[in-house]
Amino acid sequence: MKAQDTPSDGGSSITITWSPSPDDGAGRKTVTAYEILRASAPEGPFRSLGLAPGGYTTYRDPSVKDGEATFYRVAAVTESGERGESDIAGPAVSSQQWFNLERWNILVIAGFLFAAIIFFIERGRTGRRSFIRRIAGLDALEEAIGRATEMGKPILFSPGVHDMDDVQTIAAITILAHVARKAAAYETNLLVPNRHSLVMTTGRETVKESYLAAGRPDSYREDDIFYISDEHFGYVAGVTAMIVRERPATCLYLGASGAESILFAETGNSIGAIQIGGTAEPAQLPFFVAACDYTLIGEELFAASAYLSGEPHQLGSLKGQDLGKVLALSGIAAGSLLATFAAFSSWPFLETAAAGLRSFFMNR
Repeated sequence: MKAQDTPSDGGSSITITWSPSPDDGAGRKTVTAYEILRASAPEGPFRSLGLAPGGYTTYRDPSVKDGEATFYRVAAVTESGERGESDIAGPAVSSQQWFNLERWNILVIAGFLFAAIIFFIERGRTGRRSFIRRIAGLDALEEAIGRATEMGKPILFSPGVHDMDDVQTIAAITILAHVARKAAAYETNLLVPNRHSLVMTTGRETVKESYLAAGRPDSYREDDIFYISDEHFGYVAGVTAMIVRERPATCLYLGASGAESILFAETGNSIGAIQIGGTAEPAQLPFFVAACDYTLIGEELFAASAYLSGEPHQLGSLKGQDLGKVLALSGIAAGSLLATFAAFSSWPFLETAAAGLRSFFMNR
């Protein structure tokens, strides 16, 4: 019998292992259970911790204190109640480990991703821009802004219903900067209703800088980026009323969305506006797809933000993550093929290779 600190854990745990009783073999099964006993000193007293079924040779005690010596015994219990106790094992002392060595695959994957992201960021800093697949909804921005200019009608931009602590809102503000530069260049009115005051303040600074960068600081109107209400459906009512009243030629709904997605999209559709929706909320995407002309689906919202910003940090992070996804999908596909071939062949190494890939990419 052995009692030792559980490896690769957060402490407070001892693992006890023992050899099976001779009466716990195949065809005999007179031992029905093993009772685990614990004491703080070798002379006892030993108190029962619990039972392990017959056939088991391992038990984990999760209730010890780190740094304290603990002693164990195991008693084999038969159907008739007879007991046979093992020798004493110990002292066993639990402690916390810095690293979980069973998760080494996660360390390898994370290290590779970090290296890939840093590589693409440094590559972007040298002026070499990485290739990013064009997104249909992103290409449609130019057309949507141009249509509003031709019709002499405003553009409505909703940055979502969450505050600035949400990454979707940050992505929406980055896209707003690009839209504002185009609107300033074309002298098109841009309306930005907000649910949160901090988003409004950030939006004002973003639009102001965009108008300045476009050389049209005199065209910037602070009142066009305004606050409506923190109350969710109060904000929804304000935006839908504005769509009906102002009749914008282009409506952009980008950022975190809730139940208002269908209300916005249907209202904008009813006035014939070009609409582009984008969110990372899976439950709201079907409404944007059904009622908007173009939709940024999930991660396309963040990819569009990185592409339009042109910042090496965002583009490098995007490329590094994409490379990690490609490798993960390639590993899954390779493992699936190997497992399929192994099921119809007599080559055991295929199954071994498939199991190795599966254990590497899965969180054990």
